[in-house]
Amino acid sequence: MHSHIDVAVNVGAMIQISDADGSGDDSLGSLPKHPRCPLTPSLSPRKRTTSQSKTEPPLLRTNKRTIYTAGRPPWYNVTGTTFKEAFVIGLCGGSASGKTTVANKIIEALDVPWVVLLSMDSFYKVLTKDEQELAAKNEYNFDHPEAFDFELLVTVLRKLKKGKSIKVPVYDFTSHCRRKEWKTVYGANVVIFEGILAFANKELLKLLDMKVFVDTDSDIRLVRRLKRDISDRGRDINGVIKQYNKFVKPSFEQYIEPTVQVADIVVPRGGENFVALDLIVQHVHSQLEKREITVRSALASAHQGQPLPKTLSVLESTPQVRGMHTIIRNKDTNRDEFIFYSKRLMRLLIEHALSFLPLKPVQVETPQGSIYEGKRLSGKRITGVSILRAGETMEQALMHVCKDIRLGKILIQTNHDTGEPELHYLRLPKDISEDYVILMDSTVSTGAAALMAVRVLLDHDVQEDKIFLLSLLMAEMGVHSVAYAFPKVRIITTAVDKKVNNEFHIIPGIGGCNFGDRYFGTDTPSDWTESD
Repeated sequence: MHSHIDVAVNVGAMIQISDADGSGDDSLGSLPKHPRCPLTPSLSPRKRTTSQSKTEPPLLRTNKRTIYTAGRPPWYNVTGTTFKEAFVIGLCGGSASGKTTVANKIIEALDVPWVVLLSMDSFYKVLTKDEQELAAKNEYNFDHPEAFDFELLVTVLRKLKKGKSIKVPVYDFTSHCRRKEWKTVYGANVVIFEGILAFANKELLKLLDMKVFVDTDSDIRLVRRLKRDISDRGRDINGVIKQYNKFVKPSFEQYIEPTVQVADIVVPRGGENFVALDLIVQHVHSQLEKREITVRSALASAHQGQPLPKTLSVLESTPQVRGMHTIIRNKDTNRDEFIFYSKRLMRLLIEHALSFLPLKPVQVETPQGSIYEGKRLSGKRITGVSILRAGETMEQALMHVCKDIRLGKILIQTNHDTGEPELHYLRLPKDISEDYVILMDSTVSTGAAALMAVRVLLDHDVQEDKIFLLSLLMAEMGVHSVAYAFPKVRIITTAVDKKVNNEFHIIPGIGGCNFGDRYFGTDTPSDWTESD
């Protein structure tokens, strides 16, 4: 039996509970214009249309800061291998015990920018026809362990803990089945996993770094259920009490309450128990400090004096190429000329990169009836992925060369406080693991952003030798960083400069400011700096 801390604080007010939502959207277009907290929608476990894994904006706003529920800072070291795992907090307790409130309080008090919320409600099993009929008559026990797909849940949480992308099922409570569209979620510093049976599976327990049991008096939980089901769901009091006595209460006593023995911390009366919450937050902070890594500074001091790798291919420096470089590097070049000659250079770069793709012999018949011995791509397809924002400038050239190509996007920004790259957003086409991927960024200095983007692709099961990193200009440091971490990635550029200054800008580089700013004619705000 594990020891646990029981912290009690008198709470006079009853807390109104609603279901937590683990939102991890993959669309920037859905960001709200006004402050909104996606954690506490007034949803009903039985009457609602979908589970808590429905698409929501990938952030929540507290009175302190904006907290992202999708994305993360580096989760790997300079070798490109996973260095640290997410810290996973398990929240268990009976229905309407206050798990959601505790989760909200922990997130706000932690004050860390990357949090993922995962709810057991997303992992209900798909019901058979007979089970669906029972559910329609409130005769199916949704509080029993057999109602949950623990095998899928363990697989998903294990991948999330390792920093890999996961797909969370969206459960339709109307038809009691999973929708075709699953929600994609990436890793984080902290994962909060909550559910009534969060401690009921041995494999799940192994993945939890901290186990918190929210203990609330049964009468209070019943009152909350009555109020919620009658006022919000239109159910009659007799039906609510019948279901509670037949399923909810017995399941709690048999499967949920006994798991308090494995808890590290017991939180009586939920989210207003500030002493317990402080203990939780202090422990998580101490654990996160032990897991801190600095990738960018490590890259800056690595690989000095090494010869350029064989995986690097530099476009031949013809008079034409050198002439275009002269124009786009000149700080006095106007924006129209900068865009025009950048596009010309991008097209040459992409056409050069395509020559490295594997081809297979193929015969075609000409209009004259003759046979021509030709070549065709030896693979399923090519996908382009741009590192936002500057990498997006290369998409047009790629589409001009490769007809109907699929495109993906990854947004990586530099944190001004830490100097580290941070993954904020990604949208990748389906089945990208089967493709040759052309990864595009306009410039690469330390290689920090490129390293993160490659790590993202590998976490989505893209084969390393099928990744082609394309950049108009690279620093030697960036070339070495990528090649050392990922020796099978092909690196293709139009020029390599030797130096990077103290601000990690390439010297001589492309003018005196960010490539994206020159291309788009913008001045980036201080809190919106692209990584490199």
